[in-house]
Amino acid sequence: MKYILANIWILIFAFAMASCDSAKADYPAQDDSKKEGKKKKKAKIEETASSKVEVVKKWNVPAILTEVSGIAYLGKNQFTCVQDEAGVIFIYNTTTRKIERQITFGAAGDYEGIALVGKTAYVVRSEGKIFEIKDIHASTPQVTTYTTPLTAKNNVEGITYDARHNRLLLAIKGKETNSESYKGIYAFDLKTKKLLPNPVVKISLNDPQLAATNSKKPDKAIQPSEIAIHPKTGAILVTEATNPQIFILEPSGKIKARYKLNSSEFKQPEGMTFSPEGELFISNEGNKQAGNITQVRLTL
Repeated sequence: MKYILANIWILIFAFAMASCDSAKADYPAQDDSKKEGKKKKKAKIEETASSKVEVVKKWNVPAILTEVSGIAYLGKNQFTCVQDEAGVIFIYNTTTRKIERQITFGAAGDYEGIALVGKTAYVVRSEGKIFEIKDIHASTPQVTTYTTPLTAKNNVEGITYDARHNRLLLAIKGKETNSESYKGIYAFDLKTKKLLPNPVVKISLNDPQLAATNSKKPDKAIQPSEIAIHPKTGAILVTEATNPQIFILEPSGKIKARYKLNSSEFKQPEGMTFSPEGELFISNEGNKQAGNITQVRLTL
């Protein structure tokens, strides 16, 4: 009798386990289908990259420059570079692929861009503070700091030298202080060493070229990460890192053209500079991979 009861319990247990396995086998298929449905809803269609942007050459930079946030063409295959966290200018040679020199000018901070005016470098921090480093070739360059009315809320991300007007142009990524209808580009006068109170260029957040962003927040319609001026044509270029692309601006701020960048080639374009001949270079922050400097051929 005990033997018969034992067999019955074994059969019941086996049947229960089989039922559980069957239920488990059915469950994942239902769960996966739900997950796939959610993924499809969240998935965004990648915009086709512009055929007018061509990668000519690319140089991966050393690990210390993985977070390279700004570059300026120095000459003879050399670039001055800054990165997000250190108050240091790195002189990088694309031929030797090495950092040839480091110039410490400030404490740790969120440094976003660099511009060269002759032998003098100007570095901007995200809260709008500008560092002037005189004669970067000297053993101990003189450093002067200028505070501007711009703040961390404005989030300054770009700086370039405007030779025609002897000034620096600063592009903000964050919110405009006095308006929600435009995003300004500000000028720092190199004669007075002061920031002009009003933007010299206003990018309308209702510009038709920004319709593709489909942003629910007006100030997110365009988020400049760098600014540069073509040395021959005077065209103003602005990059965006959150949605990799390049904007060509008219002096009024109207967007003349918009070029979508290939996101696999330009993961996070944070820096931009021209050579005197008009060669365009863009630096990309690397995050989990190597940062780089990319030479670009752009059909304007």
